[in-house]
Amino acid sequence: MNQRSLPQHLAAAAAAHSRSVISTSRFSTRGLAPDEQFLAWRQRVGHVVDAPPSKAQVAGGFRGEIDLYATGGMVFTDCSTDSMLLERSVARVSTDSRRDYVFHLFLEGEVGHVTGMHKKRSAPGSVRGIVAFDLNQPFRVERPECRVLSVFVPAALVDEQLRDGAAIHGRIVQQGSPLTGVVFDHMAALARDIPRLDAAGAISALHAGAQLLVAAFRKDAHLSGTGRAALQAAVMGRIRRYVEANLHQGDLTPTSVVQALQLKRATIYRWFEHEGGLGAYIRHRRLREAADELVRYPHLQVAEIAFGLGFQSASDFTRAFRRAFDMSPQDLRARAFDLQQLRNPA
Repeated sequence: MNQRSLPQHLAAAAAAHSRSVISTSRFSTRGLAPDEQFLAWRQRVGHVVDAPPSKAQVAGGFRGEIDLYATGGMVFTDCSTDSMLLERSVARVSTDSRRDYVFHLFLEGEVGHVTGMHKKRSAPGSVRGIVAFDLNQPFRVERPECRVLSVFVPAALVDEQLRDGAAIHGRIVQQGSPLTGVVFDHMAALARDIPRLDAAGAISALHAGAQLLVAAFRKDAHLSGTGRAALQAAVMGRIRRYVEANLHQGDLTPTSVVQALQLKRATIYRWFEHEGGLGAYIRHRRLREAADELVRYPHLQVAEIAFGLGFQSASDFTRAFRRAFDMSPQDLRARAFDLQQLRNPA
């Protein structure tokens, strides 16, 4: 039963309890046999991401430690690991309900190589800094050995501040600016102090950290003035809503969007540069919708879904789907079925 289905007085009591308690957990692979370590780590993080194992990791052991703190609707983790691959596949996104944002801040080591979303060519590779992910979108990270602090922030909080939170998915903010220095100092202090904080103090520090993180990504996106930021966010939101409403229209193109909304072409194309351009964004949203429909309507043929989303042929759709998500539409259905069976065993 979720909180919304509780009577009002019980819901209020549950909310008050969540604000007065810090849930904590700690996990380390240190006490396990080497051939058990990586598989135990994979199980530990598997509710959010998958960690595909290599033969070397399974046979040779894996160092992984994580402290987790949850309170006030936010989750904070302090994690140190050997190098590994992390993946949140489109099958996972289409079958679970996690829709918050996560910010990974690397105190030691680098961000790694991030794939799974469209990025402009000038986007940084593996650097020291912070990376943000929208858990409503797939991603893949080849992460080196590191110590990383992660903050899971409710979507409503991020979207309220940015109004276009989805645009920060996969964006990397490098160390070096005064603002990122403040973010690192605050989050490192939080990692040091949170074991001794009460719930009120932890919530206050987490919300301050979330505000600083959002500010760093807003600045990186060149939203320098309040009026300018609000205008850009409003226009971007309008474009995204128009695209969502017309995904099944075969004539949906960047030109048709610009013409329908009477916008300046060069400005709009520049604003979508981080996502590979407006055309790439439309194609990606069609493929994401296709992934959801493949799971939601298992009785529909792949070709029906493809044609319904503006693709000219099932083969064109399958090639585009495989390039975007590293799996075929049929593979997605199989993986989604397996995930659903694990969650709801007979």
